[in-house]
Amino acid sequence: MNSLEEKTLHSKEIFSGKIITVELQDVKLPNGKQAKREIVKHPGAVAVIALTNENRIVMVEQYRKALEKIIVEIPAGKLEKGEEPASCARRELEEETGYVCESLEPLLSFYTSPGFADEIVHVFLAKGLTKKENPAAMDEDEFVNLKELTLEEAIQYVKEQKIYDAKTIYGVQYLQLQEALTTK
Repeated sequence: MNSLEEKTLHSKEIFSGKIITVELQDVKLPNGKQAKREIVKHPGAVAVIALTNENRIVMVEQYRKALEKIIVEIPAGKLEKGEEPASCARRELEEETGYVCESLEPLLSFYTSPGFADEIVHVFLAKGLTKKENPAAMDEDEFVNLKELTLEEAIQYVKEQKIYDAKTIYGVQYLQLQEALTTK
C-alpha cells in the first residue's frame, strides 16, 4: 500500500438518484487507523467552450437550484452510460444552444471536488459553429437562455459573479491566455 493510500474496507450505497449515488465507506488510513468517507459517485461530464465565427463565446443562462440563483455557463452536461466525451460534447452543444460545430478539440479534464466526489469534467473547444434549424431537444427539466458574449463581456461577468462556476471560469481564462499568446 502506498504511504498515502486509503484502503476501502467496506462500502455501502446510501443514496441512488438520477445523477449521483452516495457511498459511505469505511477505510483504513496509512497509519493503520480507520475512518469513514462519504463519496459522491458521478458518471462524469463535458463542458464546451464554443466560439462563433465572430469570436463570441456561446453560453447559457440558467437557474441553479443548489445556488438559488441564475448564473451564466458554457454548455455542459452529464455523460450517458458508455458515451464518449466528444459525442456528449457535440450532443450537449446542440441541445443547449442549437449549434453544431465543424471542429471539436479536447483541451483537458479535471476533477471538480476530489475531496468527496469522483466527478470528472472533460473540456472541449468547439469552432466552426452553425445554427441548426431543428436542433435536438433539451432535457425536459432544463430551461436556458442563450447568450453570446465577447471575451471582455465574459471577464466582466466573472467579476460580477454572473459567471460563478469553475468550468466556465476556466473557459474564460483559457480564451484570455490564448488571446495573450496570439498578441505577443
